[in-house]
Amino acid sequence: NNVVLIILYINGNIIGSGIFISPKGVLEHAGSVGLSLIVWVCGGGICALGSMCYAELGVTIPKSGGDYSYVTEIFGGLVGFLLLWSAVLIMYPTTLAVIALTFSNYVLQPAFQDCLPPYVATRLLATICILFLTWVNCSSVRWATRIQDVFTVGKLLALVLIIVVGLIQICRGHYDALRPSVAFEFSQEPSVGQIALAFLQASFAYSGWNFLNYVTEEVVEPRKNLPRAIYISIPLVTLVYTLTNIAYFSSMTPEELLASNAVAVTFGEKLLGMFSWVMPISVALSTFGGINGYLFTSSRLCFSGAREGHLPHLLAMIHLKNCTPIPALLVCVSAALTVLPTLSRFTHNLINYVSFINYLSYGVTIAGLLYLRKKRPNLVRPIKVSMLIPITYLIFWAVLLGFSLYSEPVVCGLGMVIMLTGVPVYFVGVHWKDKPKCVYQLVERVTYIGQKVCYVVFPQQDLSETEPLTASKATD
Repeated sequence: NNVVLIILYINGNIIGSGIFISPKGVLEHAGSVGLSLIVWVCGGGICALGSMCYAELGVTIPKSGGDYSYVTEIFGGLVGFLLLWSAVLIMYPTTLAVIALTFSNYVLQPAFQDCLPPYVATRLLATICILFLTWVNCSSVRWATRIQDVFTVGKLLALVLIIVVGLIQICRGHYDALRPSVAFEFSQEPSVGQIALAFLQASFAYSGWNFLNYVTEEVVEPRKNLPRAIYISIPLVTLVYTLTNIAYFSSMTPEELLASNAVAVTFGEKLLGMFSWVMPISVALSTFGGINGYLFTSSRLCFSGAREGHLPHLLAMIHLKNCTPIPALLVCVSAALTVLPTLSRFTHNLINYVSFINYLSYGVTIAGLLYLRKKRPNLVRPIKVSMLIPITYLIFWAVLLGFSLYSEPVVCGLGMVIMLTGVPVYFVGVHWKDKPKCVYQLVERVTYIGQKVCYVVFPQQDLSETEPLTASKATD
């Protein structure tokens, strides 16, 4: 069933290392168990609102590339390029490298129980993992999706284990931290800024809810299957995440959770006894599938950017036989492997940094939905959400980013600065058409060599996908 495969794909991208890392950051900024659980539930609700807006955009502008394609279509090349710039060079490589390091740390942890795994060993295993999954994605789209399906089922089973064991603990009366009188005892004075940062931490675990829009052109009957899959996936993930956190608090006090460097491992050591080894393996399975998902979607974003003329044309080519975007995959992997050695450890500041850029992209995209409604009211919209949904999302978005920037001006401000460095790059590399002839000759030569090495060509354009959009232009 195509809808089931899409649901597995979405859940496979959302559920990754985040649920095993973010609970500590959410609790730290929320200040209490009760408020942290509210943040997890509301975070899922906000993702649901965003996914409804993206469902409308996905069938109205049926192009692969997600946020980037929609913003480029609505606001023009510069704004679209800035989203592409921040995603391809900063957001995806950093996140990919972090998830790969998380994978290697959890795989190696059983062999180094009394100390941290060696620096070289973690980097080497992370590199091998990325290169192996790159080979899979270059060889076959079917293999890549099969890996995603299998590892999604594996990590869902791991989370089910955590939830079931946690519920058994609660039935036995071990829920002191969840009592209302205790759950809302704040370790620090709550503030809007700290709550905003707690939402950023939770959003890292939820990131990936929009990834299906990056491969809209590869979805069978997107007008029917895209919204149906989203409406099932987001509530399911929200329920799993909330119950997982409740399970954590059934066995750990807030102080123990904040002191833990690996929440799931601490949970396993306290409750699973001789089977505690299940938790490191479960996290490794989860992150392995997460790496595969990020490779799949980030390469499609590069592909879409090249097709729009914002990146070299070589990245818009696919393998002659396998139909996989090999050049785009190699660029994404190269960026991730460049970042990998520079990461000494995974910090909550990095989560805030990446999540801030993510939310900035989401808000601009959903603002584009409102702008498109006003600018082109006659555009064919197979799915049309209530205006209250994007407006509610944007109000929350503005408050969240505003207070996050106030609370963490350096971390969040750095993300904005890096994004804005793309402005001169756009005007020199894209907007400036009359470049010296030698520049064009060099680009053509590199493209020719790249085609021979990767055995790639331009794909045939399927005009039927853009028919609703072009047809509506004639009536506007």
